[in-house]
Amino acid sequence: MAEFTDITYEIDNGLAWITINRPDRYNSFRARTVDELVRAFKLAWGSSQVGAICLTGAGEKAFCTGGDQKQRAETGDYGPSDSGLFEIDSLHRVIRDVPKPVIAAVNGFAIGGGHVLHVLCDLTIASETAIFGQNGPRVGSFDAGFGTGYLARIVGEKRAREIWFLCRRYSAQQAYDWGLVNKVVPADQLKAEVRSWADEILQLSPTSLKVLKQSFNSDTEQFAAMGQLAYSSLKLFGDTEEANEGITAFNEKRAPDFSGFRGN
Repeated sequence: MAEFTDITYEIDNGLAWITINRPDRYNSFRARTVDELVRAFKLAWGSSQVGAICLTGAGEKAFCTGGDQKQRAETGDYGPSDSGLFEIDSLHRVIRDVPKPVIAAVNGFAIGGGHVLHVLCDLTIASETAIFGQNGPRVGSFDAGFGTGYLARIVGEKRAREIWFLCRRYSAQQAYDWGLVNKVVPADQLKAEVRSWADEILQLSPTSLKVLKQSFNSDTEQFAAMGQLAYSSLKLFGDTEEANEGITAFNEKRAPDFSGFRGN
Protein backbone atom coordinates (compact mmCIF):
# COMPACT_ATOMS: atom_id res chain seq x y z
CA MET A 1 0.00 0.00 0.00
CA ALA A 2 1.36 3.38 -1.04
CA GLU A 3 1.12 5.06 2.36
CA PHE A 4 3.63 2.66 3.90
CA THR A 5 7.35 3.37 3.64
CA ASP A 6 8.87 1.26 6.45
CA ILE A 7 6.70 -1.85 6.07
CA THR A 8 4.73 -3.74 3.46
CA TYR A 9 1.21 -5.07 3.88
CA GLU A 10 -0.52 -7.59 1.66
CA ILE A 11 -3.37 -10.06 1.91
CA ASP A 12 -3.02 -13.48 0.29
CA ASN A 13 -5.91 -15.93 0.54
CA GLY A 14 -6.94 -15.04 4.06
CA LEU A 15 -3.41 -14.42 5.38
CA ALA A 16 -2.16 -10.88 5.99
CA TRP A 17 1.59 -10.53 5.57
CA ILE A 18 3.04 -7.62 7.57
CA THR A 19 6.73 -7.19 6.76
CA ILE A 20 9.16 -4.76 8.37
CA ASN A 21 10.94 -3.40 5.31
CA ARG A 22 14.16 -1.82 6.59
CA PRO A 23 16.73 -4.50 5.74
CA ASP A 24 19.52 -1.90 5.56
CA ARG A 25 18.94 -1.33 9.30
CA TYR A 26 18.40 -5.02 10.09
CA ASN A 27 14.67 -4.28 10.25
CA SER A 28 15.07 -2.18 13.37
CA PHE A 29 12.17 0.13 14.03
CA ARG A 30 11.94 3.88 14.32
CA ALA A 31 8.79 5.70 15.44
CA ARG A 32 7.40 5.77 11.90
CA THR A 33 7.89 2.01 11.58
CA VAL A 34 5.92 1.43 14.77
CA ASP A 35 3.10 3.72 13.58
CA GLU A 36 2.87 1.78 10.33
CA LEU A 37 2.91 -1.59 12.08
CA VAL A 38 0.06 -0.52 14.36
CA ARG A 39 -1.93 0.65 11.34
CA ALA A 40 -1.30 -2.57 9.44
CA PHE A 41 -2.42 -4.75 12.35
CA LYS A 42 -5.59 -2.67 12.65
CA LEU A 43 -6.24 -3.03 8.92
CA ALA A 44 -5.92 -6.79 9.29
CA TRP A 45 -8.14 -6.69 12.38
CA GLY A 46 -10.95 -4.93 10.51
CA SER A 47 -10.69 -6.87 7.26
CA SER A 48 -13.20 -9.64 6.58
CA GLN A 49 -10.66 -11.02 4.12
CA VAL A 50 -8.14 -11.80 6.89
CA GLY A 51 -8.27 -14.76 9.24
CA ALA A 52 -4.59 -15.01 10.21
CA ILE A 53 -1.65 -12.60 10.32
CA CYS A 54 2.07 -13.11 9.79
CA LEU A 55 4.71 -10.67 11.06
CA THR A 56 8.14 -10.99 9.47
CA GLY A 57 11.14 -9.01 8.25
CA ALA A 58 12.43 -8.22 4.78
CA GLY A 59 15.54 -9.93 3.47
CA GLU A 60 17.42 -12.89 4.90
CA LYS A 61 19.38 -11.33 7.78
CA ALA A 62 16.83 -10.11 10.29
CA PHE A 63 13.30 -10.47 11.57
CA CYS A 64 13.69 -7.36 13.73
CA THR A 65 16.54 -6.05 15.86
CA GLY A 66 14.49 -3.71 18.03
CA GLY A 67 14.75 0.06 18.23
CA ASP A 68 16.94 1.82 15.68
CA GLN A 69 19.95 2.73 17.80
CA LYS A 70 21.52 4.76 15.01
CA GLN A 71 18.41 6.93 14.93
CA ARG A 72 18.51 7.19 18.71
CA ALA A 73 22.14 8.30 18.62
CA GLU A 74 21.51 10.83 15.85
CA THR A 75 18.43 12.55 17.30
CA GLY A 76 18.16 11.35 20.90
CA ASP A 77 14.90 9.57 20.15
CA TYR A 78 13.31 7.30 17.54
CA GLY A 79 12.21 10.10 15.24
CA PRO A 80 8.83 11.74 14.57
CA SER A 81 5.54 9.88 14.89
CA ASP A 82 1.94 10.64 13.97
CA SER A 83 0.92 11.26 17.58
CA GLY A 84 4.17 12.70 18.87
CA LEU A 85 4.58 9.57 20.99
CA PHE A 86 6.73 6.50 20.48
CA GLU A 87 3.86 4.02 20.18
CA ILE A 88 5.69 0.78 20.98
CA ASP A 89 3.21 0.02 23.76
CA SER A 90 0.36 0.39 21.25
CA LEU A 91 2.12 -2.09 18.98
CA HIS A 92 2.47 -4.61 21.80
CA ARG A 93 -1.22 -4.15 22.63
CA VAL A 94 -2.49 -4.59 19.09
CA ILE A 95 -0.50 -7.80 18.56
CA ARG A 96 -2.13 -9.20 21.70
CA ASP A 97 -5.58 -7.72 21.15
CA VAL A 98 -6.14 -8.38 17.45
CA PRO A 99 -8.72 -11.22 17.55
CA LYS A 100 -6.90 -13.31 14.96
CA PRO A 101 -3.89 -15.60 15.43
CA VAL A 102 -0.57 -13.87 14.76
CA ILE A 103 2.37 -15.93 13.49
CA ALA A 104 5.93 -14.61 13.73
CA ALA A 105 8.06 -15.81 10.83
CA VAL A 106 11.57 -15.33 12.19
CA ASN A 107 13.93 -15.24 9.23
CA GLY A 108 17.11 -14.03 10.94
CA PHE A 109 18.01 -11.96 13.99
CA ALA A 110 15.21 -11.49 16.53
CA ILE A 111 17.08 -9.32 19.02
CA GLY A 112 16.09 -6.79 21.68
CA GLY A 113 12.73 -5.19 20.95
CA GLY A 114 12.44 -7.52 17.96
CA HIS A 115 12.70 -10.47 20.30
CA VAL A 116 9.84 -9.03 22.36
CA LEU A 117 7.70 -8.76 19.22
CA HIS A 118 8.08 -12.44 18.35
CA VAL A 119 7.40 -13.41 21.98
CA LEU A 120 4.11 -11.49 21.84
CA CYS A 121 2.96 -13.26 18.69
CA ASP A 122 0.70 -16.25 19.25
CA LEU A 123 2.94 -18.63 17.33
CA THR A 124 6.54 -18.50 16.13
CA ILE A 125 8.01 -20.37 13.18
CA ALA A 126 11.74 -19.89 12.74
CA SER A 127 14.20 -20.57 9.97
CA GLU A 128 17.27 -22.63 10.84
CA THR A 129 19.31 -19.43 10.47
CA ALA A 130 17.30 -17.47 13.07
CA ILE A 131 19.11 -16.03 16.09
CA PHE A 132 17.34 -14.99 19.28
CA GLY A 133 18.37 -12.87 22.24
CA GLN A 134 18.11 -9.69 24.26
CA ASN A 135 20.26 -6.59 24.01
CA GLY A 136 18.77 -3.98 26.34
CA PRO A 137 21.35 -4.02 29.15
CA ARG A 138 24.11 -3.70 26.53
CA VAL A 139 22.72 -0.44 25.16
CA GLY A 140 21.21 1.12 28.27
CA SER A 141 17.65 -0.07 27.79
CA PHE A 142 15.16 -2.63 29.14
CA ASP A 143 11.65 -4.03 28.76
CA ALA A 144 10.00 -4.77 32.09
CA GLY A 145 6.54 -5.90 31.04
CA PHE A 146 5.54 -8.47 28.45
CA GLY A 147 9.20 -8.78 27.47
CA THR A 148 10.13 -10.14 30.90
CA GLY A 149 7.11 -11.47 32.79
CA TYR A 150 5.40 -13.02 29.79
CA LEU A 151 8.72 -14.37 28.54
CA ALA A 152 9.15 -16.13 31.88
CA ARG A 153 5.75 -17.77 31.41
CA ILE A 154 7.02 -19.22 28.15
CA VAL A 155 10.53 -20.39 29.01
CA GLY A 156 10.55 -20.34 32.83
CA GLU A 157 12.07 -17.90 35.30
CA LYS A 158 15.64 -19.19 35.20
CA ARG A 159 15.91 -19.11 31.43
CA ALA A 160 14.16 -15.74 31.12
CA ARG A 161 16.61 -14.25 33.60
CA GLU A 162 19.51 -15.80 31.68
CA ILE A 163 18.24 -14.24 28.45
CA TRP A 164 18.11 -10.78 30.01
CA PHE A 165 21.03 -10.89 32.45
CA LEU A 166 23.61 -12.31 30.02
CA CYS A 167 22.40 -11.03 26.63
CA ARG A 168 23.59 -14.17 24.88
CA ARG A 169 22.58 -15.30 21.39
CA TYR A 170 20.53 -18.48 20.95
CA SER A 171 20.10 -20.65 17.90
CA ALA A 172 16.72 -21.57 16.45
CA GLN A 173 17.16 -25.12 17.72
CA GLN A 174 17.87 -23.97 21.26
CA ALA A 175 14.87 -21.63 21.12
CA TYR A 176 12.76 -24.58 20.02
CA ASP A 177 14.10 -26.76 22.83
CA TRP A 178 13.16 -24.03 25.33
CA GLY A 179 9.62 -23.70 23.96
CA LEU A 180 10.33 -20.23 22.60
CA VAL A 181 9.35 -21.23 19.05
CA ASN A 182 6.83 -23.73 17.69
CA LYS A 183 8.79 -25.08 14.73
CA VAL A 184 12.13 -24.71 12.95
CA VAL A 185 12.40 -25.17 9.19
CA PRO A 186 15.03 -24.56 6.49
CA ALA A 187 15.14 -20.90 5.48
CA ASP A 188 13.78 -21.57 2.00
CA GLN A 189 10.73 -23.30 3.50
CA LEU A 190 9.76 -20.61 6.04
CA LYS A 191 7.05 -18.86 4.05
CA ALA A 192 5.57 -22.14 2.85
CA GLU A 193 5.40 -23.38 6.44
CA VAL A 194 3.64 -20.21 7.56
CA ARG A 195 1.20 -20.65 4.67
CA SER A 196 0.50 -24.21 5.76
CA TRP A 197 -0.17 -23.23 9.38
CA ALA A 198 -2.35 -20.32 8.27
CA ASP A 199 -4.39 -22.61 6.02
CA GLU A 200 -5.12 -24.84 9.01
CA ILE A 201 -6.16 -21.81 11.06
CA LEU A 202 -8.43 -20.58 8.27
CA GLN A 203 -10.45 -23.80 8.46
CA LEU A 204 -11.47 -23.02 12.05
CA SER A 205 -14.24 -20.91 13.59
CA PRO A 206 -13.05 -17.27 13.79
CA THR A 207 -15.27 -16.55 16.79
CA SER A 208 -13.87 -19.55 18.64
CA LEU A 209 -10.32 -18.42 17.88
CA LYS A 210 -11.13 -14.89 19.04
CA VAL A 211 -12.51 -16.03 22.40
CA LEU A 212 -9.67 -18.52 22.88
CA LYS A 213 -7.07 -15.82 22.28
CA GLN A 214 -8.79 -13.47 24.72
CA SER A 215 -8.93 -16.29 27.26
CA PHE A 216 -5.21 -17.01 26.92
CA ASN A 217 -4.44 -13.29 27.24
CA SER A 218 -6.43 -12.85 30.43
CA ASP A 219 -3.89 -14.85 32.43
CA THR A 220 -1.04 -12.44 31.63
CA GLU A 221 -2.85 -9.11 31.29
CA GLN A 222 -1.24 -7.77 34.46
CA PHE A 223 2.04 -7.43 32.57
CA ALA A 224 0.51 -4.53 30.60
CA ALA A 225 0.52 -2.36 33.73
CA MET A 226 4.10 -3.36 34.49
CA GLY A 227 4.97 -2.39 30.92
CA GLN A 228 3.55 1.09 31.44
CA LEU A 229 5.70 1.49 34.56
CA ALA A 230 8.73 0.32 32.58
CA TYR A 231 8.14 2.85 29.79
CA SER A 232 7.93 5.66 32.34
CA SER A 233 11.18 4.52 33.92
CA LEU A 234 12.88 4.02 30.58
CA LYS A 235 12.09 7.56 29.45
CA LEU A 236 13.75 8.93 32.59
CA PHE A 237 16.64 6.49 32.40
CA GLY A 238 17.29 7.34 28.75
CA ASP A 239 18.54 10.81 29.71
CA THR A 240 21.19 9.52 32.12
CA GLU A 241 24.94 9.19 31.58
CA GLU A 242 24.64 5.44 32.08
CA ALA A 243 22.13 5.01 29.26
CA ASN A 244 24.16 7.34 27.06
CA GLU A 245 27.25 5.17 27.59
CA GLY A 246 25.33 2.16 26.34
CA ILE A 247 24.10 3.75 23.13
CA THR A 248 27.41 5.52 22.45
CA ALA A 249 29.37 2.29 22.84
CA PHE A 250 26.94 0.48 20.53
CA ASN A 251 27.37 3.02 17.77
CA GLU A 252 31.14 3.17 18.26
CA LYS A 253 31.23 -0.65 18.06
CA ARG A 254 33.01 -1.05 21.39
CA ALA A 255 32.21 -2.67 24.72
CA PRO A 256 30.39 -0.30 27.08
CA ASP A 257 31.98 0.67 30.39
CA PHE A 258 29.28 0.67 33.06
CA SER A 259 31.72 0.24 35.96
CA GLY A 260 31.15 3.75 37.27
CA PHE A 261 27.42 3.19 37.79
CA ARG A 262 27.40 0.08 40.00
CA GLY A 263 27.03 1.98 43.26
CA ASN A 264 23.71 3.56 42.26
